[in-house]
Amino acid sequence: MNAASTRFSTRGWVLFAVMSLVWGVPYLFIKEAVDSYSPAAVVAGRTLIGALILLPIALHRRALGPALKLWPWVLAFGAIEMAGPFLLLGHAEQTLPSGLTGLLVATVPLFAAVIAFTRGDKGVLRPARAGGLLIGFGGVAVIVAGPGLAAGDSASLLAVGELLLVALCYAIAPFIVATKLKDVPSLGTITLSLFAVGLFYLPIGFLTQHETPTARSTVSLVALGVVCTAIAFIAFFALIAEVGPARAPLFTYVNPVVAILLGTILLGEELSAGLLIGFPLVILGCWLAATGGVVPRRARRGPEPLGEADLS
Repeated sequence: MNAASTRFSTRGWVLFAVMSLVWGVPYLFIKEAVDSYSPAAVVAGRTLIGALILLPIALHRRALGPALKLWPWVLAFGAIEMAGPFLLLGHAEQTLPSGLTGLLVATVPLFAAVIAFTRGDKGVLRPARAGGLLIGFGGVAVIVAGPGLAAGDSASLLAVGELLLVALCYAIAPFIVATKLKDVPSLGTITLSLFAVGLFYLPIGFLTQHETPTARSTVSLVALGVVCTAIAFIAFFALIAEVGPARAPLFTYVNPVVAILLGTILLGEELSAGLLIGFPLVILGCWLAATGGVVPRRARRGPEPLGEADLS
């Protein structure tokens, strides 16, 4: 790895900021959407909205052909990045506050560090990174055991498990992009996987939808599809190409800050003692596990991209 590749370029920092915002607000929108939509209906709605927005662009740029040639890996990416996590998020937020959801999903870098170790990255064994893993998961334990979660509530504990599984999936997905789909236009991968997930969940959404959706939930669902799905995935692939799959999830440090602030201000969610104590532990642990305590610096030249993710 050369010197430039250890630093963030200006483009990398911009994409980092975009992802910090657009994947910090979904927890608020999901919380509002599942108020009157079933979790499956939310998944179907947001993915199909995102796919329909991107389809004309993908057709114009002939991006679907290369994606169809590697359709098994595209479907694998869709299942791990969207199909499973989106449903689990919706189900978990029927029980847990949106801010807590965002914080637990922020454990992605912890899982990414473990995955990197299984792929031969021995740097995870360095004291700072290994300590980060212990601190981060210790923070999760504090949150789960905290009085604000009602640790004896089996539904809450199940929701916590669902969110940690979401974090694991989110940690795996960038490695699929970087290793199996690096030569596929990102627009094609995103559009095809969104359509596949949306069509899979559409009948399930109809069967599980038992009440009339409210206007507030519908607006939140549309925002999920446009901002947090279509726009977010374009930025996400560009970030993977710019900084690599191991460092791409670093924006999740900021996501819970956005989620907790929005949940507290707009939804009146309570800041429990467990959350206040566990929050800095999780963020510190994730940072140490992923970076070893080294702050990425701005590069004069950006690293070579891993695949075609520059859609500008």
